[in-house]
Amino acid sequence: MKKEKLEKSKNVIFSIVVVLSIVLFAIAIAPKTLQNDTFYTIKIGQYIAENGIWNLTTDTFSWHELPYTYPHWLYDLGIYLIYHFFGQAGIYASTILLTAILGGSIYLSSSKFSKNKVVSFVFTILTMYLLKPYLAARAQLATFVLFALTVYFIEMFLQTHKKRYAVPLVIIPILITNLHCAVFPFYFVLFLPYIGEYLWISILDWDLDYRIIGLILKLILKLPVKKTTKEKCQIKLEKIPVVIANKKEKRELRRQNPYKIKVKKNPFVKWLILLAIIALFTGFINPTGDGAYTYTYKIYQGNTTDSINEHLPVTLIDSKEFLFAICLFLAILIFTDTKIKLADLFMLGGLVTLSLMSRRQISMFAIFCCPILVKLIANMFEKYDKQTCEKVFKWAASALGGLIIVLGFSIYTVKMLDKMKKSNTQYIDEATYPVKAATWMTENLEMSNLKLYNEYNYGSYLLYRGIPVFVDSRCDLYTPEFNDDEKQGIAGRDIFSDALNIAGISVDYETKFKEYGVTHVISYANSKLVMLLKENSNYPCIYEDDYFAIFEKK
Repeated sequence: MKKEKLEKSKNVIFSIVVVLSIVLFAIAIAPKTLQNDTFYTIKIGQYIAENGIWNLTTDTFSWHELPYTYPHWLYDLGIYLIYHFFGQAGIYASTILLTAILGGSIYLSSSKFSKNKVVSFVFTILTMYLLKPYLAARAQLATFVLFALTVYFIEMFLQTHKKRYAVPLVIIPILITNLHCAVFPFYFVLFLPYIGEYLWISILDWDLDYRIIGLILKLILKLPVKKTTKEKCQIKLEKIPVVIANKKEKRELRRQNPYKIKVKKNPFVKWLILLAIIALFTGFINPTGDGAYTYTYKIYQGNTTDSINEHLPVTLIDSKEFLFAICLFLAILIFTDTKIKLADLFMLGGLVTLSLMSRRQISMFAIFCCPILVKLIANMFEKYDKQTCEKVFKWAASALGGLIIVLGFSIYTVKMLDKMKKSNTQYIDEATYPVKAATWMTENLEMSNLKLYNEYNYGSYLLYRGIPVFVDSRCDLYTPEFNDDEKQGIAGRDIFSDALNIAGISVDYETKFKEYGVTHVISYANSKLVMLLKENSNYPCIYEDDYFAIFEKK
């Protein structure tokens, strides 16, 4: 009895340490400075709050008068309300909260499926570190949490067969299609490993070859052939069920003790397929039309994926953490007697492929492959020296948890002291975004007549300040696939490419400015464009600070 109470006390203390460590680590890695997309998110959320969402099809933030359908309207509205009531500090707090929830979701899945809390905690912290470049006040952070919970509910539904785990699998896609409809198709990618495993086992269990032989023999028996031939065929036909039974028995023995891949047919996958079909229609439960089904397709039809860093293919030498994770998986699977579920192998292989194709998918690899890695390590412990391995990981977990708590409180104390010294905590990097230049423009230029050329990287900040932009980080809006309007007979324009080419001086900027009717130009003070404009008497410099310069066309 005393041992049970002691064990419960240890579990409670460990759970408190885990929660506290995840929260403190989230505080440490969550970015304080606002990210490019956050600025337009706030402004669009404000617009939706003031005008509603229904029938909002025109973009009012660029001066091109483009059509727009607000693909993550619910997240935009939520962030604006946080900003309205709590300011930039509220957005920072929301990023910390979502990061902590994401870490908690990864830990929940890892510990539940591996039955090893210690290893789950260690690798949850490592996974959160791997996710650091993808943490920001963007819609993707909210969908990260929903995707992590999706896999948890799928696994629990297949293990327990309880309806309460099926209901969230229909609710989550409704949230995704309103929070970030561009990633709606990825929701169904998470079902594919389980469906693929089920179909693969069904094909192996079909015994197609013997059934075909049986059909051929039956056909021969009906044909006018010799009596001896019919007798031989009848004997073979009688043996087929025995052969199939022996084959099934051998197959079951192999599955009970597989070499590397564990295969088990779960009949509840049929219900999982039904849930996926029901969820497929939830994409229509949003006020922006069919964007959940067409948005991703249009993105990959356009050219933004060739120019934006997070869409580019991975260079392994520059992604050392990702490379290390792949090597760790390969080492465990090749050099140990550890076995992996077929569904997990499909998930791992699919996510590695997606990650190699696009850098942003490394975030998905980290979220979904952490529980798989933890399961493999836990199984490895079972095979080898379990007690020694657990002692090592308990020591590592204790040291990691203690280090995070000590450092977390130290960082928090330093930040509080720094805040007491400075009345205005900086959330915006003035070297990256034209803070002073935007203030000057709002005070000295007439916004209604302004046709400003700006570069991609800081367009969202200008939008946030109420300045009509040439381009911003809603890059898809500025591609032909998204800004054509068949009803009004407006052909799509490749504004995105023009913005990049002007900034890179790969086209004649004066010709492009004339084509668009540009009246003013803002650019980084040390950019190539500024160097050329300073030599052009048609564009006198009317403002300049340490980071940005503004020019006005005569």
